[in-house]
Amino acid sequence: MATRIGKTTLVFSNKPSVIGYGSVVGKKEFEGPLSGEFDTHDFDSRFGEKSFEKAESRMQKIAVETALRKCSMSENDIDVIFAGDLLNQCVGSSFGLRAMNIPFAGIYGACSTMTLGLILASLCVDSGAANTAAAVTSSHFCSAERQYRFPLEYGSVRPQSSQWTVTGAGATILSISRNKPYIDRAAFGKIADLGVKDANNMGAAMAPSAASTLLSFFKDTGSAPDCYDAIITGDLGKVGSELLYILTEQNGVRIREKHIDCGLMIYNLKSQDVHSGGSGCGCSASVLNSYVFHMFEKGKYKNILFMSTGALLSPTSTMQGESIPGITHLVNIRI
Repeated sequence: MATRIGKTTLVFSNKPSVIGYGSVVGKKEFEGPLSGEFDTHDFDSRFGEKSFEKAESRMQKIAVETALRKCSMSENDIDVIFAGDLLNQCVGSSFGLRAMNIPFAGIYGACSTMTLGLILASLCVDSGAANTAAAVTSSHFCSAERQYRFPLEYGSVRPQSSQWTVTGAGATILSISRNKPYIDRAAFGKIADLGVKDANNMGAAMAPSAASTLLSFFKDTGSAPDCYDAIITGDLGKVGSELLYILTEQNGVRIREKHIDCGLMIYNLKSQDVHSGGSGCGCSASVLNSYVFHMFEKGKYKNILFMSTGALLSPTSTMQGESIPGITHLVNIRI
C-alpha cells in the first residue's frame, strides 16, 4: 500500500512495474532526433482517418495495442485504463478506446496527463485494486491549433516563444513484476500561477509548477539532483527550461547538469521550425514510452525523475483574459 512522506510524496510498497509500453508519432516527429526510438509512425497526418480528431483517437488505439503486444496481453487483461487528451471532453480518448472493452477512466491534466495517469494506475496496482492498469494519452498539432489558437488555414505567425504541439501518443501498462522498471515514488503537483496570459508562451506558464513540484519532492525525500541519472520534464521547451533553472537556483538547487526536456529532445530546433520546442500530451507520452524506457533496457538509466507539465487553460478562459495556471506531476522510476 502507498504511504505518504512529507507533504506531497507517495511511496509505493508493491513496486508497480512497467510491463509494456508503446509509442506512435507523426511525420514531423519521426523526422526528428528520436526517429529510431518510436514504435510506429505515419507520414499521413490523418493516420488514414477523415479528420485530425479521429487521427488522434487512432493514435491512442495504436499505442495501447502496441503496449499490449509487447507484454503478450490482450485488452481483456487490463483491469482499468486512465486516458486523456487535449480535445474538448477528451473525445480523442473515449472515441479511440470505445471498442477495446477495457474499464475506462477519463482524466484531464492538460500536457501533464501522462504522469497523472501513471500515478493513478500505480495507486490501483499498488493497492490491489487492479492487477494490471494502463495509462495513455495523445495530442495532435492540427487539432490542438484549431482548438486553442487558430485554424491552420488562418496562417497566423507564431512567436519565438511558442511551441509545436507533438502529433503522437504513448501508452504504459503497469503490473507487479520483477526485474522491470517500476514506479517507486510519486507526487501530485499543486497548481501554480504567476500571471502569464500569453497562450503562445506555455513554457513560462508551466515552469513555476515544475519548480514547485520538484522542490517539494526533494524536501520530502531528502534527495538532491545528483541522486538521479536524469530529471526529465515533459513540455517546457527552451523558454520554460531556462525559467525552471532560474526558479530552482533561486532556492539553492541546481539541476542543469541532470535536466532534459522531452520538448527539446523530440525535435531539432535548428532544422525544424518549432521555435521553442515541443509540447502537448503526446510529447512526454511518446518520449517516455520510447527513448526513456529504452534507456532503462540498455542499463543507462537506473533511477530518474519524470515530470509531465501542463497548462490548465481553455479557449474560453483565454478569451476572458484569465491567466494560465500550470500543473506538474512527478514519478520516480527506477530499477
